[in-house]
Amino acid sequence: CYRAASGQLRYMAVVQDRSVEEERDLAQMQIGALMDTAGVGLATFQESSGWMQHSSALPGQQGSEPATSAAFQSIRRDVVLPESLPEYERLQYALRHFERVEVRYAIRHPELGPRWLLTRVEPATLASGKRTTSVVTLDITEQHASQQRSELLLREMTTILESTSTGIAYLRDGMLVRCNSRFESLLGFTTGAMAGCSLQQLLDGQSEVQTLVAEIEDALAAGDAYENVIAIDAPNQARHWCSLSVRSAGVAQGLHETIAVLSDITRLKAQQLELEALVRDRELMFSLSGVGIAFLLDDRVQRANEAMSRLTGYAPDGLTGLPLAELFADEDEFYRVQRANHIGMRQRGHWDGEWQLRQRDGSLIWVQVSARAVKENEPEKGIIASYVNVDDRHRAEQAVGLQAERTRAILDSVLVGIVTVGPSGIEWMNRSARRMFAGDLADFIDQPISTVAPPDPAHPFRQTHYLEDLIEGQAETFECRVQARDGREFWVVGNAVATGRESTGRQLTYALLDIERRRLAEERTAEVQSSLQRIIEAAPLAITLCDADSLRILQVNEVAAQSVESTPDQLIGRSPEEIFSPPVAAARRRDGEEALAAGHVTQREYRVRTYGEMRIWDARYLPLATPGQPPDQLLLVATDVTEQRAAQEARFEAAIAQREMLVKEVHHRIKNNLQGVAGLLQQIGARKPEMASAMAEVVGQVQAIAQVYGLQVGVSGPLRVRKVLEAITGSVQRTFGCAIAFTVEGPEPHVWSLPEAESIPIALTVNELLTNAIKHGVTQPDDASAVDCRMICGSSGVQIAIANRGSLPAGFSLARFPGGVSGLGLVRALLPRRSANLTVEQRGAEVVATIAIVAPGVTRLDPV
Repeated sequence: CYRAASGQLRYMAVVQDRSVEEERDLAQMQIGALMDTAGVGLATFQESSGWMQHSSALPGQQGSEPATSAAFQSIRRDVVLPESLPEYERLQYALRHFERVEVRYAIRHPELGPRWLLTRVEPATLASGKRTTSVVTLDITEQHASQQRSELLLREMTTILESTSTGIAYLRDGMLVRCNSRFESLLGFTTGAMAGCSLQQLLDGQSEVQTLVAEIEDALAAGDAYENVIAIDAPNQARHWCSLSVRSAGVAQGLHETIAVLSDITRLKAQQLELEALVRDRELMFSLSGVGIAFLLDDRVQRANEAMSRLTGYAPDGLTGLPLAELFADEDEFYRVQRANHIGMRQRGHWDGEWQLRQRDGSLIWVQVSARAVKENEPEKGIIASYVNVDDRHRAEQAVGLQAERTRAILDSVLVGIVTVGPSGIEWMNRSARRMFAGDLADFIDQPISTVAPPDPAHPFRQTHYLEDLIEGQAETFECRVQARDGREFWVVGNAVATGRESTGRQLTYALLDIERRRLAEERTAEVQSSLQRIIEAAPLAITLCDADSLRILQVNEVAAQSVESTPDQLIGRSPEEIFSPPVAAARRRDGEEALAAGHVTQREYRVRTYGEMRIWDARYLPLATPGQPPDQLLLVATDVTEQRAAQEARFEAAIAQREMLVKEVHHRIKNNLQGVAGLLQQIGARKPEMASAMAEVVGQVQAIAQVYGLQVGVSGPLRVRKVLEAITGSVQRTFGCAIAFTVEGPEPHVWSLPEAESIPIALTVNELLTNAIKHGVTQPDDASAVDCRMICGSSGVQIAIANRGSLPAGFSLARFPGGVSGLGLVRALLPRRSANLTVEQRGAEVVATIAIVAPGVTRLDPV
């Protein structure tokens, strides 16, 4: 109220809007309450007045007194942990320079221990232009600990997933959210390239991906887990097999979660294929064996092969379930063999024996049987038995026994006394010996031969050491007196020869001759010699008797003299050097000396030109000597076999020509049959496109074998390496329609050949390598030929180098490819290990496969 100049009282009212201040006070009150509740420290710094206010206590202060500069500085450097000092220094720098910053650092509280703080510095400029800074500090110890635990758990889970050999993926609504690197590598993707892909995109490499995805979705919709085995053909990777398992993980936030697991089962698949091949091989061995094989259980035939069917005369189905007793001659024989079989099984685990098998038509044949338990020491679990027809052998043994009886009958007719003595005494004597000893065989059986010897300790019949000391076939000559059972004594001369038999052991065979008839024998010998001399003179044989020391001719007949264009009188007393040219004489003397040293009949064959005609003589040398003395004469008996040899050679050449014709015909038919098989396989590949690739590979292999047999039609003997390579490269070119450049390097390529046993494996190996080069090589548009095949000839062998543009995978090694039925595994299985070696290496931009073959894998022939 005031008085105006006019003297009137006037009133002036000032109205001020305080709503802003009220809102500010309300905001400060709310912020203070919020900071106190959240445990957040807040301070403001102004240039004019310094630290102005605070909203709560800071860690390291006592109570909640106003936050002054000194109070804020209570978070001292010495309470900050060393590893957080750089961040703390960054905070101090921001405070000094009015810069915005957010810092996390750790302190050690005197009461609460280690704590983590989050301090945020927010600079601002007031309306008056003054600068101010607000500092907010928050205790984030619990959040930091929780974050560390989460990071540790995440790191552990990531380590587990990345270190496992199984690929694991997490999908949400059919889209990939997260997976480990193993899952990506199994599908052939690079790391991190699969995020956000659909299930169909992940399995896009499969041949029927639509069907596979539909099956997975149907299984998940039905609440079931989906499991399957898939083949993955990833770029720059060999085909590998994986087991795929897909199962639902529930529904979260309306989205379906799915877990997919991939496991590499390539090795198991390969083992399965090998096991199937072994089963097929075993079945072929069982079915194609020439030996009868049967599986027996409970004395019945459970299964038998074709050979067993042929042996018994039963049909294969007729043998199944047949009682084993039906194959025996009678019931008693069955029980006898079964007892022996059971004893052998229990004692040795197997049984071998022979018995007569009754065929379906009732006839009996001898078979050799070998039986083994399927499970060791448990024959009741089943027995595998093999049956071999030995009926011919038994017949031969019977024939030998009959021949032995005939031989004894012949020995009964000779005038020399023959006595066989074993360990137990006399076993047999012929009729002449029985007459000498004046008794029957029954009187002397098992009696020592000294029974007919006079009482002389040194008598040869009392020398029992002959049985042990004499070598089999060695003869001991003696002369002694013999006292017969009738009292008559006489002189005999004889030999004792040691022989051996499996049934009776060692034996001594005595050949005795009555010397009292020697004169008569000598007279008869003279007559025989005279007759022999006349025979020698008249015989169409060349007979020559030579001195053993000088080889001078003592006696020669007319035929022998004419063979050297001479007469008997001119040859008597002459040595080989006086009859033949020096080379021939040296050979004849050498043959004579070798015959004398051998001590038995020695055969030679000579070609002698007589009166302008070449004759062939079959000569036999026989050293002649008195018993116990070295040879003093050498008898040469030669037969003119010129016509026989010519006939034999003609028959041999005819047989060879017939055999070569038959072999060529067989090779021609095999080639035609193989080409027919290749045509059938191509038809199958055309009808079934999913098998076209595999069929093309098999057709190439069959064509390679057919090419080898086709080459053998036109030639005999080993095949030339060059012709085989030309045929194989031509076959592969026709099969794949890809040009192959074939070149030959080195001297004399036409002299190298492949043995018959090695030709097909080498041809298949080259075919496989050429096929791989075409399939896996990188073809340029301007290439005249994508594959090069070179034959490199050396001094000791041949190298076959096959090159194509491409690159080997990292860490490639031939040792990682086991022998199998395709690819490099087939090559390693076919290649002859003893004479061939395969290397595959990278040479610049080309992959070169080299086959090095040495003897005996290749042979060097005369040039054609």
